[in-house]
Amino acid sequence: MTYSFLQQYWWFIVSLLAGLLVFLLFVQGGNSLLLTLPQNDTQRRLMINSTGRKWEFTFTTLVTFGGAFFASFPLFYSTSFGGAYWLWMILLFSFVLQAVSYEFRAKAGNLLGEKTYHVFLVINGIIAPLLLGGAVSTFFTGSQFVVNKDNLASDFQPVISQWSSSWHGLEALVNPWNISLGIAVLFLARVLAELYFINNINERGLRNITQKRLWSDGLTFLIFFLIWFVHLLLMDGFAVEKETGLVMMEPYKYLHNLLQMPVVLVILLAGVVLVLFGILRSLVRPDFEKGIWYSGVGTVLTVTMLLLLAGYNHTAYYPSTASLQSSLTLENSSSSEFTLTTMFYVSLLVPFVLAYIVYAWRKINNRKLDASELMDEHAY
Repeated sequence: MTYSFLQQYWWFIVSLLAGLLVFLLFVQGGNSLLLTLPQNDTQRRLMINSTGRKWEFTFTTLVTFGGAFFASFPLFYSTSFGGAYWLWMILLFSFVLQAVSYEFRAKAGNLLGEKTYHVFLVINGIIAPLLLGGAVSTFFTGSQFVVNKDNLASDFQPVISQWSSSWHGLEALVNPWNISLGIAVLFLARVLAELYFINNINERGLRNITQKRLWSDGLTFLIFFLIWFVHLLLMDGFAVEKETGLVMMEPYKYLHNLLQMPVVLVILLAGVVLVLFGILRSLVRPDFEKGIWYSGVGTVLTVTMLLLLAGYNHTAYYPSTASLQSSLTLENSSSSEFTLTTMFYVSLLVPFVLAYIVYAWRKINNRKLDASELMDEHAY
């Protein structure tokens, strides 16, 4: 195993975790629909209990994603989480609101009342996918930071990375392309939630209105994703010169990456097809209930391949618009070879963890939710 192989291996692992995280955002997508989709309180409670049994999966994957980034590419972690802290703090606070809301919404005598907690869940459902989508887009559009490793020798300010904007991450949300992907991820989360409700909840009225909403949310997702993706293929990208490590702008860089990595191209197209198949099949066949698995697998494949486009083929995966040569690459931001090698062997345990998650998921979803489940003392 060469150092280069380990760097690329861990970028693949981080990308895969990001894909799993976006799929699990169906929990947030369901939260965003709480005030507009259900027609009565029973339907709303069914939605809450359906996503409430899965919210830990999403949060755990988010923490694992951050931990993997910290261990394998610590310079990214310190640069982004230490510089763009307003974006990440707002995101994490929205997850705190979610956890508190699930725990206390139905408790007798809670001070804020159920409706307040419903609003908290909607805030999490909108903010989390929007900010995560915007953050992922900055892997292609760039962020405002400067890296100076010589600062480590400074007695006064031994800080490698400094953020150039006083907005500390929120400036990403004024870039229309970041907003476009953020909106696309938000509506993808809604689509996945609607497909999950069709698969998981046994309530005819909720199923009918969910299928109607699937049309508009699916179309909105597709429009904003296509706008962002077409722009990605036509924009100048951040290329890295192999011999010197210098970062330079290259026209159509991400289109070139796609064409020069045919495996990534094929899997990306397969992922998009699976997402669309899950949506369209659920729309044309009202009795079809497995759309969440087609679209879910497609989401994981698509997001994973998009992040491989950002990091593979001599590309700066976290470009700096304030100082081009400060852009982060797999080579200049990774942990030591010893650390990556040790983590590689630890990562061999991941399939066993995934097997346990699949087992737990199947146990939780051994039968569909219906109104009788709401009488359980453990219901949310």
